Amino acid sequence: QVQLVESGGGLVQPGGSLRLSCEVSGLLPKLYTIGWFRQVPGKEREGVSCMTGVDFAAIEYADSVKGRFTIFKESHKDTMYLQMNRLQSEDTAVYYCAIADVYYYDCLQDHVYKYWGQGTQVTVSS
Repeated sequence: QVQLVESGGGLVQPGGSLRLSCEVSGLLPKLYTIGWFRQVPGKEREGVSCMTGVDFAAIEYADSVKGRFTIFKESHKDTMYLQMNRLQSEDTAVYYCAIADVYYYDCLQDHVYKYWGQGTQVTVSS
């Protein structure tokens, strides 16, 4: 069983930065996709960024975060990250990391993901 635990959320002023971490434990699938999603109460969950393919070479970002957010994974650790810069109030949400046990190139869609973290709150406010 794969377990994911997010951390790094919090309160930040507009224009600030946060780095979210997702620590993965358990036996990872041989092939997998990793993703970050967010959700605001009353709204559908939104794909923020994802990585898939050999060496996670295929990376996707939602248009709303392109140029501000960066997804990455340390090669020697089963931890993935979402670096969030120039945060805006619209980025306020609960952020989730997730893993799908396949390569999936339309990876901003959440239906393929099998394992999910519990979420971490990000609040951008002055």
